[in-house]
Order: sequence, then structure tokens, then C-alpha cells
Amino acid sequence: MAAEIGVVGIHGIYVAWIVLLSISTQVSGQAVAAENVTVVEGGTAEINCKLQNYDGSIVVIQNPARQTLFFNGTRALKDERFQLVAFTRKVVKIMLSDVKLEDEGGYFCQLYTDDTHHQIAILTVLVPPANLSVAVKQQPVEGQDVELTCSVDRTKPAATIHWFKDRKEIKGAVSRQQNDKTFSVANTIRIHVERQNDGETITCEASHPALNRQKKQLHHILDVQYSPTVKLQHPPGVLREGDNLGLKCTVKGNPQPTSVTWSRLNDTLPAHSDIQGDVLTIPALSMLDNGTYICEASNIHGRASDQYILVVYDPGAIVEAHTSTPYAIIGGILAVLVFALICVLIVMVWCSVRQKGSYLTHEASGLDEHGEAREAFLNGNETHKRKEEFFI
Repeated sequence: MAAEIGVVGIHGIYVAWIVLLSISTQVSGQAVAAENVTVVEGGTAEINCKLQNYDGSIVVIQNPARQTLFFNGTRALKDERFQLVAFTRKVVKIMLSDVKLEDEGGYFCQLYTDDTHHQIAILTVLVPPANLSVAVKQQPVEGQDVELTCSVDRTKPAATIHWFKDRKEIKGAVSRQQNDKTFSVANTIRIHVERQNDGETITCEASHPALNRQKKQLHHILDVQYSPTVKLQHPPGVLREGDNLGLKCTVKGNPQPTSVTWSRLNDTLPAHSDIQGDVLTIPALSMLDNGTYICEASNIHGRASDQYILVVYDPGAIVEAHTSTPYAIIGGILAVLVFALICVLIVMVWCSVRQKGSYLTHEASGLDEHGEAREAFLNGNETHKRKEEFFI
């Protein structure tokens, strides 16, 4: 029994000695640590290999292809983009400029002692959306639907694309395609357009981690085609013989009509008229210039016209028209007076008829009373006669 206790005691001391030796080795041994790095393509990456208890052993830095970049501070790969900026007992620091997507991967920090120690620093390269583009499937025409696609060809990770109009999002169909390490992203929308939408702005917006919460935008101006509208501008007022007439034809359409056509309804234009594009001028007007003048324009989507009826007066007619105004006023006043007089006569006749009816009624009543008196008188005489006969 004592022998067993002695063996157990010796075994426990041996295990404790091994544990202490292991702890002492970890405390006094060398170690290396690495930090992961994320950088935007074209930027500069800083790769750090941190050393612990470094005693001057060999330190080797390798790229993802396991090519040695630096061997104990000495350049081994002729790539001037890699620069050793620090080599101390605590850190080995390398700067990589103009980072490319091909530089992405694990960089090995290796420490050669009795045992080789190494750690890997993962370099992640972000590729932001460089150029947004908008493709229009067909030419927008009023009254139709148009399909617009906003796309970006090369991003990492995949960008997010949205459409906006008047700060309101337009939902679309999103598609992604992977090309090696990068992604192509597209967002397609379909909207209905009218002529009032021509010239409006619609925005394609992309977001990406490399943009630091900012947005990359592309503003697209809608080019909606529509048939023309025509408005003929003419001078106000009455035109007299000898005046000059200028008519301007204002045309709006998309595509914009390049020319306008002037004509006179059922007649030719006056020989002395002059046309300068959208302006028709007729000097020294006469009554022979009277008529309906028409301006017409057209494009591939239709045609439109507007007209102006020209009436030329002689100066005498103009004066007569102006002097007739007081007589019209006087005539109106007389009409009012005649109407008032007629109303008065109607009232007088009505009152007269009403009074006559009342007189006839009283007269009829008097006749009735007179008849009764006459009847009484006659009856009285008969009674007297009867009395006379009795006394006889």
C-alpha cells in the first residue's frame, strides 16, 4: 500500500513538472500574429505582422501565390508597389499601393524558429461601381410604355441599384451575373409616358460598401416624342387699310418640325406677302387681303395647324362703328322707358276694369231693392181694392 502511494506521488510530480515546462515554453517562446485588411481597389493596403518575444529569428512575408516578398527585411520580389516601412522586434509592416483585385488573398507572416510559426493576413479588395449606364429599349413615344435598364458591369460585392422619380422609388426587376470575382448588376423598369413627361428626370442610384454610405447616381432625362402643336400669334384689335400685319407660327413637337407651311384658304397668298420661316408679313393691307390664313407643321408622329381670319376695314367704317356707340346707349335707355310706360298702362287698365266691375255689382243690387219695393206697392193696391169691395 505504501509502495502504491509512493508511485502515485512520483507520477503527480512528473505531470506537474511537464505542465510547468509547457507554460514556461509558451511564455518564453516566439509567436507571430496577423491582421486582416480590407481596401478599395486602387487604394493602399497596410499589412502588419506582429511579433512576440522576437529574438532575431528569420521572418518571411509571402503573397497569396506563396512568392516571397521580403526575407528578413530584404526585398525578394521586384514589385515596387510593396514597400517595407517597418521591421522592429514587435512588428513587420508592409504597404501595398495601387491595390488590384488580383492582389486579394492571404498574406503569410512566417517566423522560423525551432518550429515554424505562421499566420495569414487576409486582404479583401472592394470594387465599387465605377460607371452606371442607362439603356433605353425603344424610343419613348407619347401614350406608350418605355423600358429602361440601369446597369453596372463590375462590382465586388454586388452593388444594389434602385430607380427614383420625384424622390419616389420605382420598383423594377433586378438581375445579377457573376464574372470571376466581380458581379454585373442591372435593374429594369417599365413606365408609361405622355408628352408632359418629355424632359423629366429619372434617377438611377447605386449603393455599395466601398462608397462609405454615399450613393452613386446617374440622372437620365426622358426624351418622349410626340406630334406637334401649332399656335398662330396675331396682333390684337381691328386692322384698317394701310396697316401692316405680322403673324407668327409657334410650333412645339418632338422631334421639332424643321419648317412650317403658310397658306390662305381657297386662295393664294398675297403677292406682296413675305415669309421668313415661322413669320408671315403682309404690308399695306387692303380689303383684297381678307381671308383665312393657315399655318401648318408636321413631324413623323402627325401634323397640326392653326388659322387666323383677317378682316380689313376701311377707315370710314371704323369711324362709323365708333360714333354709333352713343346711339346704341340712347336706344337702350328709350327701350327701358317704353317698357316702364307699358307697365304703367297695364296697371291703369287693370285698376279701371276692377272699379267698373264693382259699380255693376252695386247697380245690380239696387235694381233688386227697387223691384221688391215695386212689388210691395202693387200688392198694397190690391189689398186696398179688396178692402173697398168689402165695405161696399
